[in-house]
Amino acid sequence: MPDTPDRPRHAQLDIRAADAHTYDVTIRHSSGVETSHCVTVPEQLMAELGVSAAQEPLLVRVSLAYLMEHSPAAVPEQFDLAEIGRAVPEYAEDIVGRL
Repeated sequence: MPDTPDRPRHAQLDIRAADAHTYDVTIRHSSGVETSHCVTVPEQLMAELGVSAAQEPLLVRVSLAYLMEHSPAAVPEQFDLAEIGRAVPEYAEDIVGRL
C-alpha cells in the first residue's frame, strides 16, 4: 500500500475510542513491534482547528501519522494532541490541510 498523509510509513494504526475525547491506539511497526498509547483530544484544540466531533477520530489518525513523520521514535505512551503543537509549531496549520 502506498504511503498517504493518514498512513505512516511502514506502520499500522489501530485506533479505538476509550472514553469521551480519549482513544486507545496500537501502532504496529513494520519490524513487528507493537506499542500502545492513550491519546486525548482537548476540546479547545478541536475548536481552534475547527474540527467537528465527527472528525475527531480522523484528527487522531492524521495527528499520529504526522507525529510519526516528525519523530517516529518519540510517540509518548500517554499524551494529548495539543502537545504535538507545542513540539512542532507548524502542526496546527499542517494538520488542518490533512483533514
